[in-house]
Amino acid sequence: MKKILFTLALLISFISFGQTANEYYNRGYDKDELKDYKGAIEDYTKAIEINPNFADAYYNRGYDKDELKDYKGAIEDYTKVIEINPNYAIAYYNRGISKAELKDHNGAISDYTKAIDINPNYAKAYYNRGLDKYDLGDTNGACKDARKAQELGFDASALINNACN
Repeated sequence: MKKILFTLALLISFISFGQTANEYYNRGYDKDELKDYKGAIEDYTKAIEINPNFADAYYNRGYDKDELKDYKGAIEDYTKVIEINPNYAIAYYNRGISKAELKDHNGAISDYTKAIDINPNYAKAYYNRGLDKYDLGDTNGACKDARKAQELGFDASALINNACN
């Protein structure tokens, strides 16, 4: 009987373990929606402490760090997402945005390129890669990316006007 009770107690603790991480994640998401980024980061951090492989919690925490202009912290979180799931295209894309904010244009271009490798129809990644190429003086590359973003339905007219003329 003791073994059965012990096993049940162990099972219940494992079940609540997963739910607790999800509960913190959901609470963080709700705070995020209210633009309480610091509160959301706290909840995502608690979810990650419970489940260190919770890629979505890292991703959302990185996004909120971006909102607070903590670009280095965001890059760390997006990098962790990519370690957990190397095919998480939007993590590469957002890490590229954070790198661009820190003027690491080559790093940003590399991340946008990886996002495009994963999702060849990622119009925003083409557009942002074009912006960073433009900032580095590569107007031909910027023009090509802007035209591809436009072809995929993203309004890239401003970049086209600057890079393609």
